[in-house]
Amino acid sequence: MPSLNWIGREAVERHHAAVPFHLLHADPQRSVGDPDTGNLLVEGDNLLALKSLLPYYAGQVKCIYIDPPYNTGKENWIYNDNLNSPATREWLGKVVGKEADDLSRHDKWLCMMCPRLVLAKEFLSEDGVIFVSIDDNELPHLRMVMDELFRTKNLLACFVWQTEGNFDNQAKVKVGHEYVLAYAKDYEQLPPPPVIDPNIPEGSKLFRDNIQNTIVKNGPKNPISDLVLPMGFPASFEEGVIPKRNNQWPHYSEDLIVKDYKLRNQVEARSGWSSKKICQSFINSGFKPVLDSKGQTTTFVLTKTGAIETVKRRPDDQSHVISVLREVGTTQQMSVMLTQMGIKFDYPKPVGLIQYLVSMIADKNCTVLDFFSGSGTTGHAVLQLNKQDGGNRRFILVEMEPNIAAPITAERLKRAIEGYGDTEGLGGGFQYCTLGKTLFDSDGHIRPEVSFDELARFVYFQQTGTALPKRATGKTPLLGVHNDTAIYLLYNGILNDKSANGGNALTRQVLACLPPHSGLKVIYGTRCLLGGERLRREGVTFKHIPTDLRVE
Repeated sequence: MPSLNWIGREAVERHHAAVPFHLLHADPQRSVGDPDTGNLLVEGDNLLALKSLLPYYAGQVKCIYIDPPYNTGKENWIYNDNLNSPATREWLGKVVGKEADDLSRHDKWLCMMCPRLVLAKEFLSEDGVIFVSIDDNELPHLRMVMDELFRTKNLLACFVWQTEGNFDNQAKVKVGHEYVLAYAKDYEQLPPPPVIDPNIPEGSKLFRDNIQNTIVKNGPKNPISDLVLPMGFPASFEEGVIPKRNNQWPHYSEDLIVKDYKLRNQVEARSGWSSKKICQSFINSGFKPVLDSKGQTTTFVLTKTGAIETVKRRPDDQSHVISVLREVGTTQQMSVMLTQMGIKFDYPKPVGLIQYLVSMIADKNCTVLDFFSGSGTTGHAVLQLNKQDGGNRRFILVEMEPNIAAPITAERLKRAIEGYGDTEGLGGGFQYCTLGKTLFDSDGHIRPEVSFDELARFVYFQQTGTALPKRATGKTPLLGVHNDTAIYLLYNGILNDKSANGGNALTRQVLACLPPHSGLKVIYGTRCLLGGERLRREGVTFKHIPTDLRVE
């Protein structure tokens, strides 16, 4: 598969591993509503935030939407879309080194995006999807990077969003669209999106309870053959006669006589067929419903025109998604809404667009991540979608600019939750968080303010690559069992021994006190006073804190 190379690639493609874990601190003064909703707004560099959130959400996010800078070359925008801000130049100089002086605008953008996309993939569940908004400036580069990272086979769509405005009137061709690249973590595990394109008219057959389609299909793969319709074959009309014919498919050997919604005489039909075998099974069953190859309940019926049609019960999770996104809101409409909230923000994505994308995820209790959150449209869309369909989706937003996160993102979410003007509030709440100190100090020691739960999440993630399934209460050293291996943490005197090393050291007494597990055990602690033979006999692997904690 072709791959994309750029100046700085070698330096940044593994850079995410060297990013330190930071502590997350909740700010009650800036949080809004119910703090237990599971919604988060994190202020801070999104690369640092993503790394710090991994122990909490790795493998648990089903939907990621991001709207990164489009790299248009403009420097007068709040995000510096030329990637030429002092902070960006400083970061590139540290990570890329002397080569940073030779980076083009596109090189800089790729250096910025690569480690963030690598971390984003770690958050996705196996049936998760990532959506990325982009325009022509970086679409070719983004497509190649994501093809390589997520694999081409997992490309869900390159959606075209008709933006319906914002034309450059001086351009020779007025561009009225952007793109949303969508990749599944694993295409085979992603269920069909349970939505219908919003532009499909209400009278469409897509909204009917039953799906009916003719089974006539002539062609090289569907050679002409006979199908005998016996007496009793169901009809969709009460009474009538369909004349025999050979000028229209299917051909009929004689008149078809229908009474009381049933065929009253046996007739030979001749045509090419798309579902002959399953129709024959339906006939052989005495006209009872049968299952097709997709497991759908199927019956057959003769219509008044002489057509033979399948009748399938439409599943509750109807799916009809089109790759062109229209009538899902505009930037201008979103700007007006924000103005009504008393908020000014350039180029906000419309709630309708993101709400439609999130609705493609079948799970109404999923977690949605946006680490380029801007004005907070993704959070607003999640709240609104929950209000409409009774879902319990949660959002995690990351905004790196302090002059946006609190006065714009948080304020917009607050007004959406509580209401503004004549607009009723959507309810819910969120915790406002900031990035604190790193988990480890410059000497590699665990900072004394680190709680048991914070270290437990880090230990479990480092050991398993997945998030700790539940909060560590600090009442038991057993963090969880992964692939039949139990993970224990001896820290902060978890066994009520507050001596310097006692409660954190593995001794015979401590081993006897641990919650039992019949399989293998991995135990993290400060010291081990058991010999190698005893450890092998007990199925224990001991890991030293902090030496054996991988800090890259």
